Amino acid sequence: MATRVAGLSAEQRQQLEGAARAIRDGALAPAQQMLDAVLARAPGHPEVLRLLGILHTRARHYDAAREVLGDALGQWPDDPLALTDLGNAEQAAGDVEAALARWRQVCALAPDYPMGWFNLGRNLQVLGDTGPAVEALEHACSLEPALLPAHILLGDALVHLGRFDEADRRYRAALALHPACGDAWRGLANMKTRPLPDEDRSQLVALLKRTDLAEPDRIGMGFALGKASEDHGHYDEAFAALSDANARQRRLAPWQAGGFHVFVESVLAAGAKLPAPVEPALGEEAIFIVGLPRSGSTLFEQILAAHPMVEGASELPDLGEVLVEESTRRGQPFPRWVPSATAQDWQRMGRRYLERTARWRRQCPRFTDKLPENWLYAGVLGAMLPGARIVDVRRDALEAGWSCFKQQFYRLPHFACTLSDIAAYVRDYEAAMDRWQSAAPARIRTQRYEALLADAEGEIRALLAFCGLPFDAACLDFHQAMRAIRTPSAAQVRQPLSRDTARAGRYGRLLDPLRFGLGRPLA
Repeated sequence: MATRVAGLSAEQRQQLEGAARAIRDGALAPAQQMLDAVLARAPGHPEVLRLLGILHTRARHYDAAREVLGDALGQWPDDPLALTDLGNAEQAAGDVEAALARWRQVCALAPDYPMGWFNLGRNLQVLGDTGPAVEALEHACSLEPALLPAHILLGDALVHLGRFDEADRRYRAALALHPACGDAWRGLANMKTRPLPDEDRSQLVALLKRTDLAEPDRIGMGFALGKASEDHGHYDEAFAALSDANARQRRLAPWQAGGFHVFVESVLAAGAKLPAPVEPALGEEAIFIVGLPRSGSTLFEQILAAHPMVEGASELPDLGEVLVEESTRRGQPFPRWVPSATAQDWQRMGRRYLERTARWRRQCPRFTDKLPENWLYAGVLGAMLPGARIVDVRRDALEAGWSCFKQQFYRLPHFACTLSDIAAYVRDYEAAMDRWQSAAPARIRTQRYEALLADAEGEIRALLAFCGLPFDAACLDFHQAMRAIRTPSAAQVRQPLSRDTARAGRYGRLLDPLRFGLGRPLA
């Protein structure tokens, strides 16, 4: 570090550290002021430029980020940190190939630098290149066996490939380094089809009695204890553990159900009258799978991805990113600018989405985008990607809602931290999708999870027909499809269909707040 800040005074170094903390915390304006102050007295300093590049990336000013990071690399051409940050900027801008080239360059320049391999593996995993991600993360672990995050990410990648025994060993290697590691416990708990041993449950109970736990670790272990307790039939204990973990999660960033309802109403109002599309077939490559998390969306993606014409891309951020780019360009948040967008604007945004997702059509002509909350954009997709098909997966709301309560979500605030918020979210989601589906049944299909259990072949044939795909028997044997699955359902969808998936009834009156919010009879 001393070498990186050489030439800066003690005061300037202090400002640089303050700027780094501000960027980390999302306080971009104060960070900009501090960096500008340092650059005024030390113009062109590469470490200051590197931090400024990170700031521009966070602010979505990608051209500016690439420019200043390029200036830094002009002085430090082989600097692994600046190269990594430039890769991050290029990825955020949608230039995935350039980003991968940067990260690989870091590993070639510094093959004994474990963080280079870790960053390469982490980003390959984010991009869905899970096999190469495993190789990179294994290299990082071999170079630095005490690198805790590498063990955890390697465990996650192995889960996504269906290599569950190896994943278990990696998570437990992380626990050997840090027994109270919430992320490692989360990984073990997310292998849904593998019960946690009773000794894990006992260890979690003991660990949670400690007073020196970091709050994220306590939350992760609370969710794991909930699963372990349910696995062994201790339902009151499971509910108590999950309630405590969710309460702690919610305190970090409370969900505002009333504000979300107002937002959904504004989305519905803004999209009530959209221009006729310039290219009615634009987006016919894409199949969006939306709905409530834990509703079976990963299962239906697995069915579609078993088809030889379809690539399963999992949960892609690109649709939301394109709309954020448009909001930044217009200086207005979505959906305020929607009524003023022309048919040509929507066409441009649709093409931008297809450009960002082109890598998922290298092997197959069609691809799935399975980000559940994309239901919010189902209306405007009629103007942006009118040729796309949208599959709205519905599972019994009580079962899906309870499954959400049991799942630790990392994007905060999240609606799943209280049973009443879950019910409010379900009401908003179902009302919006019902309206959009009734207006556009040719491009939006309501797909019932329970209907699949009752008549798998009939539902799969109907789903394929809706998507414009010929029937293929491989879709009936979806659990045998070899692909990376980057969701908490990775273990479940590698098994044949099971009709024994209901769990809410075991909790009786404890779930009455959810039943009440959904308008169901109380237990």
